[in-house]
Amino acid sequence: MQHPISLYELNNLVRQTLTRAWPDEYWVQAELSDVRVNPAGHCYVEFVQKDARSHALIAKARGTVWSNVFRLLRPYFERETGQTFAAGIKVLVLVRVEFHELYGYSLTVVDIDPSYTMGDMVRRRREILRMLEEEGVLTLNRELSLSPVPQRIAVISSETAAGYGDFCNQLATNPYGLQFFPTLFPAIMQGDKVEASVLDALSSIQDAQQEWDAVVIIRGGGAVSDLSGFDTYLLAAACAQFPIPIITGIGHERDDTVLDLVAHTRVKTPTAAAEFLINRVHEAALKLEDKAGFIEEYVRRRMQEETHRLDEMARRIPAALALRRLREEHRVEQMQQRSQTVVGKLLQQSAHQLQLLEQRSEVAAVALVQNARHHLQLMEQRVAGCDYQRLLARGFSLTLKDGRAMTDASSLKPGDTLVTRLEKGEVYSQVINVKSDKTKKRRYGKEENDL
Repeated sequence: MQHPISLYELNNLVRQTLTRAWPDEYWVQAELSDVRVNPAGHCYVEFVQKDARSHALIAKARGTVWSNVFRLLRPYFERETGQTFAAGIKVLVLVRVEFHELYGYSLTVVDIDPSYTMGDMVRRRREILRMLEEEGVLTLNRELSLSPVPQRIAVISSETAAGYGDFCNQLATNPYGLQFFPTLFPAIMQGDKVEASVLDALSSIQDAQQEWDAVVIIRGGGAVSDLSGFDTYLLAAACAQFPIPIITGIGHERDDTVLDLVAHTRVKTPTAAAEFLINRVHEAALKLEDKAGFIEEYVRRRMQEETHRLDEMARRIPAALALRRLREEHRVEQMQQRSQTVVGKLLQQSAHQLQLLEQRSEVAAVALVQNARHHLQLMEQRVAGCDYQRLLARGFSLTLKDGRAMTDASSLKPGDTLVTRLEKGEVYSQVINVKSDKTKKRRYGKEENDL
C-alpha cells in the first residue's frame, strides 16, 4: 500500500502541476454570469459558456480581478464599449490559470479586450434590429408624420437630470418667443431599471395620446456605459410601434443605441432635441408668414380688380338703365295694344252672349208663364171639385155634430143630436144606436169563427 498523503499535499501537487503545465497567460472567451466587488475593491466574477443551440451550461469557472487591476480595467472597458462591466455580457479576458489549496481552481484576470465585447454588442443590436424588421415594425415610428408645430411635448427623463433642465430652459428662452408646453413623465435613465421605467412612462403617455404632438426621451450627462439600458428588444419594439413620433437625445455623438435607430428622430443631446423642436416650429411660423403675405397680396390685388370691375359696372349702369327703360316702355306699349285688342274681343263676345241670353230668357219666360197658367187651371179645377155644395147637389150629405163634420161613428153615442145638411135644407136627428167599423169587425169575426 502506497504511503497516504494529506488533502493539502494533494492540492499542492495539483497546483504545482498546473503551474508547470499552464505557465503562461491565455485569452479566454466567456460570458459573465456574476459580478461582485468587495469593499477592498477586488472583483469576483463567474465565467460561463453556453451551448450555442440549447443554451445549456457546458463550462463554468471562478474568476478574480484584483483591485490594482480592476481599478484600471473597469473604467477602460466601460469607456471603450459604453457598456457596464456587469453580468450578462460577453468578454475576452487575459487570464492566468491558478489553483489554491484552500479555494481551488480559478482564473485571475490581468487584461480585457473591449473590442470583443463591442463586437458582441453590435451583434446583439443587429439581432434586435433584424427581429424588428422581420416583424414589420422597425420603421413604423419613423414613418409617422410629425406635426409642423410640435408644442405639446411629453418628456421622458429623470426629474433631477441636468439634461432635462437644459431642455426646458432652451425651449422657454428660445430667441423667437415661441411657446412650448413640456410635461415630464419621470423615469430612471440608468441602471438595470431603465427598460421597465421607460416602458411605464410610455404607457402613461399613450393613455392620453391625443394630448401630445411628440415624445422626447432625453438623458443628460452620465457615463456612456449607462446606454446599455436602451439596447433592449422590449423597449425598442415599444418605441418602434408607438403611435406618437419619438425624438431621442440620450447618447453622445458617436453612440447609437437601438432606441435611436427605431425612433422618429435622433439627436445628440437634450439641448439638441430642444433646438430641433424650436427650429421646426420656427420654420412652420416662417411658412405661415410667407403664406400670410401671399394671401394679403392676393386679397389686395383681388380687391383692386373687383373695385375696377365695380367702377366699370357703375359706368355701364346709366346706359343699361336707359336701354332697359326703352325696352320696358316698348313692351308696355305692346301689352297695351294687345290688351285693347283682347278687351275689344271680350266685349264683342260678351255682347253676343248677352243677346243670346236675352233671347233665351224671353223664350224661357213665356214657357214659365204658360206652365204656371196651366198649373193654376188645374188647381182651380181641383178646388172646384172640392166645393161641398156641388157634392150636395150630386146627392151627397154632410153630417154635423156641434158644428163639426162627423166621419167616424165610434165617436157618437146614443142620444147625440145630429144635423144632416142636404143640397136644400137640413135634417135634425137623434142617435138611437151606433154601429161602427170596429163593431162590424167583431161581428164579422165571430161569424167567421162560427162558420
